[in-house]
Amino acid sequence: MSAARPKESLRDAYGQTLVELGTADPTLTVLDADLSGSTRTVLFGQKFPERFFNVGVMEPTMMTIAAGLALGGRTVFASTFAVFAAGQAYNAVRQSICYNHANVKIVATHGGLLVGGDGGTHQMVEDIGLMRGLPGMTVIVPSDAPSTRAAVRAIAAETGPAYIRLPRENLPVVTDGTFRVGVAAELHSGSDLTIVAVGALVARALEVAEELMRSGLSIRVLDLASVKPFDAAALLRAARETGALLVLEEHSVLTGVGALVASVTSENYPVPVRRVGVPDVFGESGDPWTLLDRYGMSVERIRDEAWELLRLRGKVQ
Repeated sequence: MSAARPKESLRDAYGQTLVELGTADPTLTVLDADLSGSTRTVLFGQKFPERFFNVGVMEPTMMTIAAGLALGGRTVFASTFAVFAAGQAYNAVRQSICYNHANVKIVATHGGLLVGGDGGTHQMVEDIGLMRGLPGMTVIVPSDAPSTRAAVRAIAAETGPAYIRLPRENLPVVTDGTFRVGVAAELHSGSDLTIVAVGALVARALEVAEELMRSGLSIRVLDLASVKPFDAAALLRAARETGALLVLEEHSVLTGVGALVASVTSENYPVPVRRVGVPDVFGESGDPWTLLDRYGMSVERIRDEAWELLRLRGKVQ
């Protein structure tokens, strides 16, 4: 990660934006499952206690309550850790929220390996695939605090289910805060290779891109924060114009963004695609950033994969 980029908390950005939205919308209601200090919904609860409900350690129940409130005319945000929101409560999300197209926004924090010391039981690396497979569900994985603020506002303005995945760790600021549902942000232009990344790995994508550019190469970087709906036009344009794509995600490579990019390109404009993410394993306890390296998402691994794709394209020897 570039030392020049300041880090900010995506969870704090979420909590603060909730308060702003609640001030403007008297129907906005927030639910949490006894983790409001960690998810930062506590900020909303302190400001609007009459519209904040801590349902306790009952995540499926929280989702059904959220669906009921939404079907009664409210905009509802429901938060807990990703392992509980997408794992423990999956069937309630499917049946109560998505099947009814209820206006519930699930903002799941502590996603991925960056949960660190909590270990494999709490390191949810399957949630993007699970949520992306639900009909009608919008799925967003912001890369920094400014885009988190914009994404929370964007889903609040739309009707229907949405899932936002946030990390525990603070992340470097890599965007200008611009976010649109269904649109990939091009953070750097380039013609030799495209790196597609989400979440915590966007900063590493930029770090590797900047290093390669110092070697005279032209690297495009796409932040695919809007995973569903996704920007097929930007992906296929990158395939045509740069000839190869490297996909980075802090998620299982079996069902995540890499699988999405590979399927889209293979069906429409086949080019070499390499996927960097969590292999077919559970995580373990450890330092958050060391875990990314241990499980194959280090800057060195990303750089090596990029060089291999550049060699395949004949851009380097």
